[in-house]
Amino acid sequence: FLAGFGNLMQDVLWCFSQVKGTIDIGVTEADIISTVEFNHTGELLATGDKGGRVVIFQREQESKNQPHRRGEYNVYSTFQSHEPEFDYLKSLEIEEKINKIRWLPQQNAAYFLLSTNDKTVKLWKVSERDKRPEGYNLKDEDGRLRDPSMITMLRVPVLRPMDLMVEATPRRVFANAHTYHINSISVNSDYETYMSADDLRINLWNFEITNQSFNIVDIKPANMEELTEVITAAEFHPHHCNTFVYSSSKGTIRLCDMRTSALCDRHAKFFEEPEDPSNRSFFSEIISSISDVKFSHSGRYIMTRDYLTVKVWDLNMENRPIETYQVHDYLRSKLCSLYENDCIFDKFECVWNGSDSVIMTGSYNNFFRMFDRNTKRDVTLEASRENSKPRAILKPRKVCVGGKRRKDEISVDSLDFSKKILHTAWHPSENIIAVAATNNLYIFQDKVN
Repeated sequence: FLAGFGNLMQDVLWCFSQVKGTIDIGVTEADIISTVEFNHTGELLATGDKGGRVVIFQREQESKNQPHRRGEYNVYSTFQSHEPEFDYLKSLEIEEKINKIRWLPQQNAAYFLLSTNDKTVKLWKVSERDKRPEGYNLKDEDGRLRDPSMITMLRVPVLRPMDLMVEATPRRVFANAHTYHINSISVNSDYETYMSADDLRINLWNFEITNQSFNIVDIKPANMEELTEVITAAEFHPHHCNTFVYSSSKGTIRLCDMRTSALCDRHAKFFEEPEDPSNRSFFSEIISSISDVKFSHSGRYIMTRDYLTVKVWDLNMENRPIETYQVHDYLRSKLCSLYENDCIFDKFECVWNGSDSVIMTGSYNNFFRMFDRNTKRDVTLEASRENSKPRAILKPRKVCVGGKRRKDEISVDSLDFSKKILHTAWHPSENIIAVAATNNLYIFQDKVN
């Protein structure tokens, strides 16, 4: 089951908490993880939090002496990506929270990643240094300038070994292009451009140009009272640099081709599922809003997540999804209370595994769901400290809606809605997953006998 996960058993590889202590005690708002992303090889894993920090983990190489470690992820680098700012013209505070992180493919020894808060995208270079130069002519070893009259001979500077140092330096800052909050960034397959999307506009950037972007989508009406939908997520096609999709709060997906016109105000394809009038309710519009959209690695399918379901769309069929998976349908009767506590507006993400055969998304009570597209089987697992001892086996969880509750089931009325899995990531080639639960990051690996 689950392409090698084996009889619903997951082996807890490693669990990391950004803040010592339990989830409920001593957790500040700044420590809550807001995004998780593996790089293209899966050797690095980056997390961003509401405090504007980026923490990068590196996978250890397997050791013959300690085979049980099997490539644990350890902290590689930590840096402050964004600081809180204030827009004096609009009298608005700009949060430092990291909304998204996207890696660039590695071209040399250094790593590059994009990180964004609500307004500003930054390109970071993460590099290692294990040697330092010594023997300057014009400076002493402390960096102070020497008196030229005291220099009597020329020296050849040499490199001396030093303790390994990982440096994160900002290489580009892309600012002042978004009036509304940035919800998505996506690197193009040409690796020369990327796009950033906010509620009403999508901009195309060149990595070498920071003071100018090109507006490729603009859905802002002349009269804001006529506004009926906003952009919720956007992503480039993994192979075709001219194609991208964006989703809306109305539950629709538009596929655009940048070859047709400079401004992609007319979509090439429009994906929408007709609504069943019998299921129409006060909450229909809210729960149909798409919170995440992802191309499959093959580029043939699109996956979308709304409040209650995950849907898989074929690029060649626009009128309805080819697969629909119920994430937590037992909450349908709880929509009124979820509306009152604002949980109905939570934005859950979804991810593919490396072969596009399994999809994963989060739920409440620190539950996350996996769906096998081939067997149509699914499983609910829980990310918590209580059941996440090293090399322990995760047991499937079940939610009881009504009637008699079995011993291993949990009642829908006792779910903790303050504990939610919004952000997850899947290793690009192996069955390793990263799950962010409030201020904790859990990394699970499939069981190997």
